Amino acid sequence: MAGMGMRDIKRKIKSVNSTKQITKAMELVSTAKLKKTRDRLEKVKPYFETVNSAIQDILRNATNIDHKYVREREINKSLYIVITGDRGLCGGYNINAIKKTLEDIKDKDKASFVVIGHKAKNYFAKRGYEIVEEYLNISEKPEYTDAKNISRLALNLYKEGKIDEIKLIYTEFVSTISQVPKMLRLLPVSKQEDEKAEDREFKYISYEPSPGAVLDYLIPKYVESTLYGALVESATSEQAARRIAMENATDNAEEMISNLVLSFNQARQAAITQEITEIVGGAEALK
Repeated sequence: MAGMGMRDIKRKIKSVNSTKQITKAMELVSTAKLKKTRDRLEKVKPYFETVNSAIQDILRNATNIDHKYVREREINKSLYIVITGDRGLCGGYNINAIKKTLEDIKDKDKASFVVIGHKAKNYFAKRGYEIVEEYLNISEKPEYTDAKNISRLALNLYKEGKIDEIKLIYTEFVSTISQVPKMLRLLPVSKQEDEKAEDREFKYISYEPSPGAVLDYLIPKYVESTLYGALVESATSEQAARRIAMENATDNAEEMISNLVLSFNQARQAAITQEITEIVGGAEALK
């Protein structure tokens, strides 16, 4: 604060206080939105976990499955579905999801993208990546129809052979202070390790008309529900990240105001001391 006069410090205090009011308001809004999205996430999660569990049970129980959604292919083209926000001011939420995607890309020419949110679109478009489709202004309040449209597009590209795998990048909501970027391969579906699988009996399960027919129905539902779950979970993570970012910004503003008030008081004290010194000096000169 060296060199700043009292008038400049007062102006600075007023400016920082205005910023603090904005960040505090944004923190309160994010807190309210976070509660809604968390409630929504708790309702959504059991559904896609159940669908995923059913698919894994079939893959573990049925033998010699040769299905278009399960069969491994030579990877000539990968589709990345990247979920970010449409706005910033949410800490590392957006850039962490983008970094997670970049970690997996070995060859730019073998990657194509379905981007969700302005942040992902702007990043990958500016760097010349192939963007198949973009979905904007849905990140904070996604609907199931959004997941359905995205999954339909991805599944069509996969069935037509234009892509050989589908990977989903989203942000997992761990807690209000922890959000972790995750990557999940949606297709081809592979068998997952399950410690509890050995405790369950599958040998008497019969799939009609066949395991393949059941997978024909279940896997598109799995892709849809997983996408929707990831959209809701990312929306929850975004609000949590924004709440923390705005809380930190508010705390920093309060600290800045405290320092500015201290500097103002010091400057005022220095001015008073200077005036007293001048008065005493003038009185002494008159003697």
